[in-house]
Amino acid sequence: MTTPSTLPTAPARASAPAATPAPAPAPPPRRRRRAPKAPSALLSRTGVTALLALATLYTLLPLTWLLLSSTKSRADLFGTNGFAPGRDFHLVENLDQLFTADGGVYLRWILNTVAYAGVGALLAAVFSVAAGYAFDKLAFPGKERLFSLVLLGVMVPGTALAIPLFLLAAEAGLVNTFWSVFVPGLVFPFGVYLARVFSASYVPDEVLEAARMDGASEFRAFRTIAFPMLAPGFVTIFLFQFTQIWNSFFLPLVMLSDQDLYPVNLGLYVWYSSALSQGHPEDYLLAVVGSLVAVAPLIAVFLMLQRFWKSGMTAGAVK
Repeated sequence: MTTPSTLPTAPARASAPAATPAPAPAPPPRRRRRAPKAPSALLSRTGVTALLALATLYTLLPLTWLLLSSTKSRADLFGTNGFAPGRDFHLVENLDQLFTADGGVYLRWILNTVAYAGVGALLAAVFSVAAGYAFDKLAFPGKERLFSLVLLGVMVPGTALAIPLFLLAAEAGLVNTFWSVFVPGLVFPFGVYLARVFSASYVPDEVLEAARMDGASEFRAFRTIAFPMLAPGFVTIFLFQFTQIWNSFFLPLVMLSDQDLYPVNLGLYVWYSSALSQGHPEDYLLAVVGSLVAVAPLIAVFLMLQRFWKSGMTAGAVK
């Protein structure tokens, strides 16, 4: 019996090559960070300090000249340097001459300006705060369109409205009267805009809702809750309008011809024009001393109300 031949063995399978890991992507080339540029000379601490010093000098030089010139006699005013003190101190004599000139008309001008600026700015601030509160907290038809007109009024300069106001005053028979200067000062579009910003920052809606749920009317909620919260904004608006009316010149020049109704700026202009055109040097000295006295109420009001003014100017800076 023949033995079977050796069975052929199955061919050996070729072994699969081992999988090689994919190469990791090369990292992007790093960009070199540029060294921060050195601040320009104007933005450096030294440059900013120098600019502030120049601005302070620009502000104080006219006041310094005004103060020194008011202490001089008429001869020293024209015969010495403006920033040099006079040989004698004549401020008391100059003030006495100022308040007795032309029958004491300068005191009348000061009282007129206090009425125009003080009472007018106070009422304008009340109206502006009430209007700004209404634009912010109340809903009524056409609110945003009306507020757009307020913003339009902000962009129109007051001098451009002097002639139209004169024509309206002429139609109403108010030219050369106290009301022709007083009534336009009650309208302050920029104050309405500021009051709306203050109302959004200072008066929470939740407090007003609680007051309405307790039965408070809208006027009572504004008078007892919102208005005390808006006190910093009220003072800020008052100061802006007080300064604007106090320094107003063109509108009284157009409206008034009676010297007893002049504000102080227009009266000083009359004295200065008299000194130049008619050759009255004593009127020039009166205009200089009167300008110094006219600045004093502005400084006093700002010093008394600066605490409220500072808090009002930073409204919304820290929430």
